[in-house]
Parts: sequence; structure tokens; C-alpha cells
Amino acid sequence: MAFTAEDTRPAQSLSFRPSSGKPCFRSDNQVFALLLRKTSNNAYLDPANRFVADTLEAEWNNKLRLLNETQEQYERMRQQNYLTIDDAQRTRIAALANDFPRLWQHPQTPDRERKRMIRLLLEDVTLIKRDQISVHVRFKGGAAKTLTLPLPLSAPQLRKTDEAVIHEIDRLLDHHTEREIAMIFNQNGWRSGTGKLFHRGIIVRLRRAYHLKDRFTRLRALGMLTEQEIAALTGIAAASVKAWRYRGLLSAHRYNDRGDCLFEAPADDLPRKNAHKRSYLQKQQTIHDCNRGGAV
Repeated sequence: MAFTAEDTRPAQSLSFRPSSGKPCFRSDNQVFALLLRKTSNNAYLDPANRFVADTLEAEWNNKLRLLNETQEQYERMRQQNYLTIDDAQRTRIAALANDFPRLWQHPQTPDRERKRMIRLLLEDVTLIKRDQISVHVRFKGGAAKTLTLPLPLSAPQLRKTDEAVIHEIDRLLDHHTEREIAMIFNQNGWRSGTGKLFHRGIIVRLRRAYHLKDRFTRLRALGMLTEQEIAALTGIAAASVKAWRYRGLLSAHRYNDRGDCLFEAPADDLPRKNAHKRSYLQKQQTIHDCNRGGAV
């Protein structure tokens, strides 16, 4: 038996791997070479050797018959698997695309399951970092998608206080001290850059870091006077300035959390120095005159 070029042309044959049982494809040339290797005593293909040629032809025909049977079995199994998927199952499979985000974000989904989901869906992911981050994703089915993401914030930027908080501190310093501002922020549910409650120290550090004017400077710019300036202006002692403030004769504004105040300019109708002493002397003189008059 002689083999021609047509008999040895490349063609794909289907066989099974013994280890996995999965189909694998081989060309007819590979099958023919396998037959030659399995021939006992490494017999050469010689047309004069009719016994070897007949043996090879019989084995070749058996392999071809096995190939046809395997292909028919594979086609039947493929059709069977396809027909077992009904419309309801196809709908459930399509719904997985909508259920995936819900399953991924579910609090009871552990990280190991998320990793398994990623391995089943993605082939590879390529990250390119420039002004932005380009993410090239290849899925198992062959689809590809490119995402563009902003660069992540650095650690100082993550801890940076919001600009709205700084503007609010600048506004509230016109009317409140640092401790009062911290209490207002905490009551409104605001938090610092590190997620903590505000206190006076944080407000002071932010005011200094952003070069905001303190409350004392703001009140002085409005024309407020110190205790010593009020005393010199009215001709009374510094202790009397506090007394007049408590009696409501002077308007004061606190500029720190220790209770120190600046005062508005005094009115023109304030009592003069030693006015309370003159009133006391006048009262005593009236009583003395009444006593001298005797009984009526």
C-alpha cells in the first residue's frame, strides 16, 4: 500500500486526553506519526513490506472510525447541552448581569468570594499611570473595556480640612470665640479632616495655618477699646470699668475663651467720676437736715 500527498494532507482530528477526558484536536499527520511510533520494532514504511503496510492501513482505518465516532459524540453532547437551557434559565443567566453589583456590594459577601468572582470574569487588567489612571480590562469572553480614573489623593490631601469649614471659621470669628465655634461645628455634625470632633485647639491651629485674623484683631478694627483705654477715657479706675460693664453701662465683647473683653466706645450720658459718692453724700445730708428739724 502506498501513501500519497493527499493521504497525508493536514486535517484536524478529535481525540480525548486520558487525564482530563476533555477533547483535543490533532492533525491527521500527527495521528499517522503516532501510528508509526507505535509500530513494533520501529518498522520502516516500505511498499515492499506488505505486512507492515496492511497493519498500518488497518490501524489507520480504526483511528479514522474512532475519530468520526468521537466527533459525532461531541456534536450530540453539544446539542444536548444547548437544548437543556430553556427560556427561564436563559432569563436567569441574563439577570446575573444586574444581580452582580448587588451581590458584590452586599455586606455579607466575604472578600474571598469577591476574589473568586474577579478570577471568573477577568482575564487581565493593565494600569497605566500618567496625569490620570487608564485601566484596560480584558474579560474571559474576549470583551475589553477601558476606564479612566483620577489619581488617588495623597495622605495629606486625605486629611486636609474641607474648604467650607475654613470659610465658616472665618465667618464665625466675627461673632464667636474658638471654643464656641468648635461647639457649633459639633452640634451641626461637622468633623475635622481626620474624622474627629472639633475642639478649641483644632480651631486655633486651623486659624493660624490659614492665616485668618483672630477675634481680637477683628474687634479692634471695628473700633473696640481695651479696659485701660476706657478707664483713661472716662477717668475711672480699671476695676470700675468691669463694674460699669456688669451694671450695663458699658457694652463689651469677649475676644477669647478666658473672658477678656473689648469695649464699645462709651456713651456721652455716662455718670461722672465719683458720681455715686456725691449721691451718697447728698442722701446723708438730707437725713441730717431732717434730724435737726425735730419731730413735727
